[in-house]
Amino acid sequence: MTKTLSEPIKLIYAGGTFGSYGRPLTPLSAEIFLPTLQQLLAEQDDVKNLPQVSWLDNALIKDSSQLTPNDFAHFYQLLLAAYAEGDRRFVLITGTDTLSYLGAFLAEAFAGSDICVVVTGSMRPLLDSEVFQSYTVDADSDAWDNLTNSLKLAAAGEAGVKISFGGESWPAQTVQKIHSHDLMAFTGHSRAAYPANSYIKNLPDTRRQHWLDDQQELVGNIQSRAEQARIHALYCLPNDTEVMSNQLQALLSQPPCGIILLGFGAGNVPYSPALAEALELAYKNGHMVVCASQSPFGGVSDSYAAGSWQYDYHVISGGRLTIPAIYARLLWLLLRYDSPTRRRQRWLNNVNQAGTTIKQR
Repeated sequence: MTKTLSEPIKLIYAGGTFGSYGRPLTPLSAEIFLPTLQQLLAEQDDVKNLPQVSWLDNALIKDSSQLTPNDFAHFYQLLLAAYAEGDRRFVLITGTDTLSYLGAFLAEAFAGSDICVVVTGSMRPLLDSEVFQSYTVDADSDAWDNLTNSLKLAAAGEAGVKISFGGESWPAQTVQKIHSHDLMAFTGHSRAAYPANSYIKNLPDTRRQHWLDDQQELVGNIQSRAEQARIHALYCLPNDTEVMSNQLQALLSQPPCGIILLGFGAGNVPYSPALAEALELAYKNGHMVVCASQSPFGGVSDSYAAGSWQYDYHVISGGRLTIPAIYARLLWLLLRYDSPTRRRQRWLNNVNQAGTTIKQR
């Protein structure tokens, strides 16, 4: 039975700065934090403007800098199980270190559904650690506003995975952290293609069930693959070209994995015959190599010879995708598909469906 938008929003607490307290700051356990948050929601003057909230049990409470592919798969399965039970709207509170990575991963994983997930966190804890007598909201924190804005966004029920932070919200795949401690720590944009444009506003029950059946059939495989999934990043620096070729060569003996080349500017990567040979071998060994830019905005292109040469050796252009979004897509493809050929085909098909012209050879 399909639930309606009058049903409570499911709130998931996963740790991070938002729920930290004390000196030094440490995430509170769900057993302490959730009843405290529930009481604070009830006490706030503007509670009448907030949607009804219930809790989705989550045993994985940890600092987000410690999250692994296995943990990403955990949140996917947690949301998938609730979605299968008829829940449609969720707010996930996590830490800011990997918030953009987790949001982009969930966007990839739930593409084609009508789920509504809002991911948020805070740069300062919700609770004032200077007050010891009781748990009190810190008036200088961004946590309360981030939470209430996220709840209101989830209440609208628009399908898709979004990140809400600092009074703004964006499709999760476009978001990146741009400041290490400012309250306006994240930015994104609204011109998102796949997977944001794959979410379906009015999904018929039959199609939803087909989508669920397809996902649930692979849950066991996804969890087992998460144990072995690896994404590597090779960062271009003004070094001798043998440095990067040696780094890539060291990865070639591993099982098929994802490799991100962080190039200069528009994706320029210093050429050498050794690096070209290593890229060719990486492709033959089933690795997916994607080029990204070290620049926070603009992405990569094949306009410069200094960057275009790599696409002759099966490197995939990351286009305008952020580094978290590239990581997320690589990880989801490693978990979802069982062969390097299918993973590569799926990436390129997604690009074509989004109407983006990217040079691939």
